[in-house]
Amino acid sequence: MVHSSALDIDIIGCNVAGTIPGLMLHRAERLPNAVAYSEFRKGAWRDVTWQEMARTVARYRIALDLAGMVRGDRVAVLLANCIDWIAFDIAAMANGLITVPLYLHDSANNIYFILRNSGVRLCLIDSTERWNKLAPVIARGGSLTEVWARSGDQAPQNLDGTDVRRLADVLRDAEGVPGPLRCAAQDIATLIHTSGTTGRPKGAMLSHHALLWNAEAVTEFIPPLTSDVFLSLLPLAHAFERTLSYHMAMMGGSRVVFARSTETLRQDLLDVRPTILIAVPRLYERIHDTIQSKAAQSPLRRRLAQWAAEIGWRQFEAHHGRADPPGAITRFLVWPLLERLVARPFLRAFGGRVRVAVNGGAPMSTNVSHFLIGLGLPLVEGYGLTEAAPVVTATTLEDNAPGSVGRPLRGVEIRLGREGELLVKSPSLMRGYWQDPAGSAATIDGDGWLHTGDIAEFRADRVFITGRLKELIVLSTGKKVASASIEAAIEADPLFEQCCVLGNNRAAIVAVVVLCRSRWEAFAKLHDLDPEAPNTPTATAAILTRITEAIRDQPPFAQVRAVHALLQTWTVEDGGLTPTLKKKRQVIEDRYQTEIEELYARQASRRHSVR
Repeated sequence: MVHSSALDIDIIGCNVAGTIPGLMLHRAERLPNAVAYSEFRKGAWRDVTWQEMARTVARYRIALDLAGMVRGDRVAVLLANCIDWIAFDIAAMANGLITVPLYLHDSANNIYFILRNSGVRLCLIDSTERWNKLAPVIARGGSLTEVWARSGDQAPQNLDGTDVRRLADVLRDAEGVPGPLRCAAQDIATLIHTSGTTGRPKGAMLSHHALLWNAEAVTEFIPPLTSDVFLSLLPLAHAFERTLSYHMAMMGGSRVVFARSTETLRQDLLDVRPTILIAVPRLYERIHDTIQSKAAQSPLRRRLAQWAAEIGWRQFEAHHGRADPPGAITRFLVWPLLERLVARPFLRAFGGRVRVAVNGGAPMSTNVSHFLIGLGLPLVEGYGLTEAAPVVTATTLEDNAPGSVGRPLRGVEIRLGREGELLVKSPSLMRGYWQDPAGSAATIDGDGWLHTGDIAEFRADRVFITGRLKELIVLSTGKKVASASIEAAIEADPLFEQCCVLGNNRAAIVAVVVLCRSRWEAFAKLHDLDPEAPNTPTATAAILTRITEAIRDQPPFAQVRAVHALLQTWTVEDGGLTPTLKKKRQVIEDRYQTEIEELYARQASRRHSVR
């Protein structure tokens, strides 16, 4: 655990910074020789100081001028998280341009739509290889006139009206002094596109002031320290990562290290030894599943891990005044032993220095959060959305009730609207959606309330998100079912990798599930099933029994009555997930329409035979 002192705190507030480039310049003046960013290149970690970062930004500013970009133009960035991502973004904003971040693993059609919808003129891309894959789609038309490729061995494919250049050549020609900043606090800094779970992505217009105000408000929940090391995992195109691991880290003068990949994450954690970790539920769930899988190899190890988590959780609850502490023997004899054998090795896998681990982007299973917190991970949660830049509520280590997304940031107002929809007023709300006045008016009403589309409950002044309005299933009986809570309960069972429940205007709920192949094979062997045939009547009955157990607390009308099982996960590449890993419900329903209709036909047949 890393402890802070007054010497570690040097927050540059929103009003002092003015704009995001202004924040960077203030930080470079205060800590010129401190390490700002680190990335892995050519077999080693490369550090860049704040002063060096300011010079790189200046060079990018000159390059953008030479490319003919003028105030108000949109420029896009399609890179993995890296120093160039940040430098390009700051330089573009400093010149009065509007940046449009893109997800590296998004589909070509989606990238094309965002480029065209935003009127992007220039794009910084990771490689000529990626550009050559996108070029046939981009060729359908648009405003793109220039592409800068950061790397690549392939010769770039040039399109009519689009010049493709290598970034090294672009920056080599960029010499001179860019002059003063050409942006103001209320200018639009960026268009961050929504995930597009139910339709085309929309570009939320966010000002410098909105982004910086939000980052500063979050510092009251997680004060960033000059001694902090952030490990940047989530794409910077994601508003959550951008605010916390970019804007907030810069406000506090913290160092940011860009993780190499999910494949090297375990080694990166050991190399970097971060103090702040920001991730989505999927990462924490994978960590939980890995621990459980290893523990399952030994009955003793499994029992010790579970015992340690249970005692640790009880101590956590006692610390927050929600339970009695364990007895003296447990606290002074049993726990020290379990801490040494189980908890400390677990925390060392994160580098051994994490003082705050933040979960955001989606709700986390309470089973997973209880287990990780019980083993000592300082895990907190928050809630937000792109349109709010993005954080709305958060928890702290001192005020932490897992399952809740916490309390609103200071200066943020919340209330419940029709059908329990969470409404938000905040100084960090978007200006609206790019070129979509109707969508903007439908999202932010005349009184300034943002309609989040999320269903919430207030308990003891804390916020609990229970579902999405658009994902609320209305059965033919009129009963309403929150699909998210059912899916979360099913996905909490390690047998199920993914789940999508359906039932709008139907008599009952059915599910399409993706099985975890390794666990399914073990399950199938135990029950004498064919692991390659998960939809035989016997297999379906066994799977449905497991689902029923997972959602036993749901009311009768919300029980899953039939299931279709898959062995292939939904991905961003196959169109089943958004770039932020949310399920595209309509895509899944359309893809398995035949199988879903068969489920309902069998249900109807059973009801008829009973009569």
